Amino acid sequence: MNIFKDFQKNIKDIISSLSDAGKLPDGMDLANITAEAPRDPSHGDIATNAAMVLVKQAKMKPRDIADMIAEKLRGDENVESVEIAGPGFINIRLKDAFIQNQVAAILDQGIDYGRSDYGAGEKVNVEYVSANPTGPLHVGHCRGAVFGDALATLLDHVGYDVTREYYINDAGGQIDVLARSAYHRYLEALGETVGDIPEGLYPGAYLIPVGEALVEKYGDQFKDKEESEWLSEVRSFASSAMMDLVRDDLKTLGIQQEVFFSETSLHENGGIQAGLEQLEEKGLIYTGVLEPPKGKLPDDWEERPQTLFKSTQFGDDVDRALKKSDGSWTYFAADVAYHKNKMDRGFNNQIDVWGADHGGYVKRVQSVLTALSDGKAALDVRLCQMVKLLRGGEPIKMSKRSGNFITLRDIVEEVGKDVVRFIMLTRKNDASLDFDFDRVTEQSKDNPVFYVQYAHARVCSVLRKADEAFTDIDITKADLSLLTDESELQLIKAMANWPRVVESSALAHEPHRISYYLYDLASEFHALWNKGNDRVDLRFIIDDNKEITLSRLAMITAFSKIIAAGLKILGVEPVTEM
Repeated sequence: MNIFKDFQKNIKDIISSLSDAGKLPDGMDLANITAEAPRDPSHGDIATNAAMVLVKQAKMKPRDIADMIAEKLRGDENVESVEIAGPGFINIRLKDAFIQNQVAAILDQGIDYGRSDYGAGEKVNVEYVSANPTGPLHVGHCRGAVFGDALATLLDHVGYDVTREYYINDAGGQIDVLARSAYHRYLEALGETVGDIPEGLYPGAYLIPVGEALVEKYGDQFKDKEESEWLSEVRSFASSAMMDLVRDDLKTLGIQQEVFFSETSLHENGGIQAGLEQLEEKGLIYTGVLEPPKGKLPDDWEERPQTLFKSTQFGDDVDRALKKSDGSWTYFAADVAYHKNKMDRGFNNQIDVWGADHGGYVKRVQSVLTALSDGKAALDVRLCQMVKLLRGGEPIKMSKRSGNFITLRDIVEEVGKDVVRFIMLTRKNDASLDFDFDRVTEQSKDNPVFYVQYAHARVCSVLRKADEAFTDIDITKADLSLLTDESELQLIKAMANWPRVVESSALAHEPHRISYYLYDLASEFHALWNKGNDRVDLRFIIDDNKEITLSRLAMITAFSKIIAAGLKILGVEPVTEM
């Protein structure tokens, strides 16, 4: 149940009835009419922009339109009052009984309260992490992993058919570097004196077990052999080992993707050529010479003919190279083939989660998907900014180049999966994020994950005490009309806003809104708890009044269901005690 969506529908029905009565024109566009919680609670419970939206279409004063709609709304059995503010905004105040009954609706649906069928089963592909399989995941990958996973869960929550996907970049030069690095460790495992890791190879100790595994499988068969004799085999072995490592890293975060798609497969099965042929059929490929990149001096630039895609026809800044002058494919060519492959699998709705350093690639990939699908498919790219690791406010120094970098696993092992996931979603994905190991584990209001979890744990504590104080506790029989204090009603109103928050977060592709909402909801609960510390009559358990106790237990149980549902979307387990 989404009370805001219900009132939005009611308002649209009212407008239709006014059109039928000849008081408003027929056939008006009602798509932009909203019903949402006012920013200022003193203005009421629901606000609508209906009159303002219809001004130009109706060719009437907004106040006159608002008067007609307000008159109809006042006849709604759930409406206490309707006021018109400013030029024509309509503010609706709901009856207490309607608000109180939302507790029963939440209890009836449990943690499924807020789910919807908005997506109507439409297929959507969410591709995230997709780190090069050259080593363990680090903190930058961690943020994208959490964001992508939460977004996928959120979209599933509103009725989309979601596929979680990882694109394995296993066809580039970095895999050759990985193979050479693994071969160095292989020789090391054989007892050879190989010295320091050569410049340009991956120095991390994580490749030592790979070298040992190569010895276990191949013995010394690659020893003293030319690179051409072992490169292909070691490439495959090492990249597979790295993907096993990546999967294990992701599992520590509670992430399991359904599809792992290999870039190499595009090269082996003709996927790249097929993508280019489709573009060529559309007349979107030509041979030309690109202008020098910005910042390049003319004498630094070698003009060379290349196979180019007309991406500027679809909003890109320049046309993009698909094939180099030496005949080899560009990285972009593989991107073309991959996104075409997703489209061929039925995903016209695609979401890619990339690191902020890939921002320059967004327009070109979006343009090619538009071109390939004739505008029927769409790609939304979400860029995740870097995470700054701190301890006590001081930056933690690390260097991936030397092999001394903090991995995703390091972070999870120190503070736990739930803390990592929640904190990674406390800022919008394109905003920088500070992750202070000391702050994220402190027990204070300033630590959002603690504050939200503490609220859930407090409810569990109250319910345990209620079981000890009373027999035959049945919250389904609670008299919800006893919830009359303004703080109680305010908490219920905040709870009833949950379905709207879920849907708006999903449509905006912004799961951080869930963490914001949970923090604000927890604040309402803690405020009510503190009020009960000062006033005995507002406590959740009143020893000599089972009726009011039962109603409040129903309320906080409903509250705990929403907290649990929100944490589930974020991939966090609610705690029962702290």
